[in-house]
Amino acid sequence: MMKFLIQTLSRRSLLLVAAGVTGCLVAACGIYSFSGTSIQPDVKSITIPYVEYKALRVNPALSGQLTEALQEKFRKLTSLEQVETDGDLELVCEITGYDVKATAVTADEMASQSRLTVTVKVDFTNKKYPEDNVENKSFSAYEDFDATLTLDSVEGTLCETIVDKIVEDIFNATVAQW
Repeated sequence: MMKFLIQTLSRRSLLLVAAGVTGCLVAACGIYSFSGTSIQPDVKSITIPYVEYKALRVNPALSGQLTEALQEKFRKLTSLEQVETDGDLELVCEITGYDVKATAVTADEMASQSRLTVTVKVDFTNKKYPEDNVENKSFSAYEDFDATLTLDSVEGTLCETIVDKIVEDIFNATVAQW
């Protein structure tokens, strides 16, 4: 009985110590969040202006889609207030590339696979902690599709997947700092 009591107390003590250490670490540094972000506690707001479209090939919906996806990602995974101007953080993006190229060719020299690639240039400014700034960094993502299909028929689905990848990469490079 005594051995059981000692083991039980040891386990509870270990759990309490672990919880206490975790609590102290979270309280002491103040920048860890369970969403994986590392935002200083005095950073309260972010400005994400409309994404400019500067690629030669045009997709009129892509700027709005990317802007909304970025705003939604930051809204869901941070407690930052989104403001029109003068946020503590500012995320300025522009679409610089929107390209379709053949990636696989059949024996009779016909394209069998095509690839849509989107490139986004990012300038991220942290007004309170300039060492966290990300300047003039490009992020690209692509999706392959059957070359027998027209881009128009698959563009919506491809862009949705590509935007998700790019938004994840931008989020990780700015506030998750991975």
